[in-house]
Amino acid sequence: MAEITTAPVTEQVTNPVTDDGDHDRFSHYVRKADATRAAIEGTPVIALCGKVWVPTRDPSKYPVCKTCAEIRKQLINRTNN
Repeated sequence: MAEITTAPVTEQVTNPVTDDGDHDRFSHYVRKADATRAAIEGTPVIALCGKVWVPTRDPSKYPVCKTCAEIRKQLINRTNN
């Protein structure tokens, strides 16, 4: 009989949160092009953590979302290796 082996699978599940972007009072990381488009057109953006909103506040007034920061760090590390 053939031996069956399995390997663990890692899956990142992101549950988008849709709201006005102010309830949790965090700054989020988004693509620069998306942020520019949102500022000009008022379209929603999707943060690295999955949050969906139309940015209207000054992000420098809020702490950075820990989930976004961790994902960004992982992306930077991946591109540097």
